[in-house]
Amino acid sequence: MTGARGKGREGKVWFVGAGPGDPDLITVKGLRIIQEADVVVYTDSLVSEALIARARPDAEVLKSAGMTLEEIVAVLVDRARAGKAVARVHTGDPSVFGAVLEQIVALEREGIPYEIVPGVSAVFAAAAAARVELTVPEVCQTVILTRVEGRTPMPKGERLRDLARHGGTLALFLSAALTKAVTAELRAAGWRDDTPVVVVYKATWPDERIIRTTLGELDAAVRRAGIRSHAMILAGQALDPALARSGAFRSRLYDPAFTHGFRKGKGEG
Repeated sequence: MTGARGKGREGKVWFVGAGPGDPDLITVKGLRIIQEADVVVYTDSLVSEALIARARPDAEVLKSAGMTLEEIVAVLVDRARAGKAVARVHTGDPSVFGAVLEQIVALEREGIPYEIVPGVSAVFAAAAAARVELTVPEVCQTVILTRVEGRTPMPKGERLRDLARHGGTLALFLSAALTKAVTAELRAAGWRDDTPVVVVYKATWPDERIIRTTLGELDAAVRRAGIRSHAMILAGQALDPALARSGAFRSRLYDPAFTHGFRKGKGEG
């Protein structure tokens, strides 16, 4: 990365996934890029200041929460053309509700090199905080990452009720203020009111909160907690707390009778 610095050299933009909040939940590569970058442009409303503090003391650090797309792109293009290494730091993973494509379009148009560095998504941070597995053998083998329809309309066939009919685990982004709509959509898909739901507010941040509830109680529980944003909603049978106590569901991978490429099952010749 250091080769991108200096006048006369080609600059580059790195879209870096900062992870969900904990400054230690970033990839080694992502941290290295932030530490070496000439310019750091970060989503200050969501990315930990403690992480950005690891940038070089002489780096240009810019907050993007109050900027428009055009203003952000202008900075990325200008600094990269000056031969600088630019870290564009996004919360979570840039590929999931990251508003990255619109920036990429502009960089492609301007001929600016770029790279995407993945990060820990809030969905996985929330699952870890709640100590659940999103895919449980014989219960659920599918996870759907989506959101309930709000001011931004959903594409045809992607309404929450349509996706929920598959019966997998749902991970809902950007939906904490729309829990009435979430409940209505899941009921319309045939989900029962006793379906387990976990709401994780600001996963991995110091003020993280975890609410374990059911579909029928979701809206009331979130309202009591005063949560309107920065929360991940996980819903589905895989979240049933009884699963951790039952021991009834286990994968075949470690089953003594199951043969695979690294182990022969007991009782087989």
